[in-house]
Amino acid sequence: MTVEFEIALKEDLPEIVKIYNETIDSRMATADTKYVTVEERQEWFQAHQEPTRPLWVIKVRGVIAGWISFSSFYGRPAYLHTVEISIYIDQSFRGMHLGRKAIKFAEEQAPKLEINRIMAFIFAHNLPSIGLFKSENYEKWGTLPQIAEMDGQLYDLTIMGKHLK
Repeated sequence: MTVEFEIALKEDLPEIVKIYNETIDSRMATADTKYVTVEERQEWFQAHQEPTRPLWVIKVRGVIAGWISFSSFYGRPAYLHTVEISIYIDQSFRGMHLGRKAIKFAEEQAPKLEINRIMAFIFAHNLPSIGLFKSENYEKWGTLPQIAEMDGQLYDLTIMGKHLK
């Protein structure tokens, strides 16, 4: 299986939004509780046109199977070399180890972008994602207890991180 990573183009945004929206109902991967629209994600997409905080699509046989983004952490100069990673995989492509390939690709890109630390913010009940990052030598850097409230339930947020240098 050939997997390709490409910088996301504006015409990719509807598929990126579709993949993101697939995760909302599960309450596992995002704190959004309602579907987002392509229009609502325009500003977010533009923020990822900055050369050091890219958005990539993951393609399998030419079809968008997921996406990866780097986002600035906290927006202060002292955190310039630290990013938050987001990875979302289309439900029909899950189980193909694309998450693992995405992490490896992101880490390969990091030095070119002057990134030394990658963090993932994962709901504590999202054991598959926590397991994925642990398998790639990410460590638990902290927990924000009961920080998210969805459908009347409180959820912890686990911070996973890795020093690349």
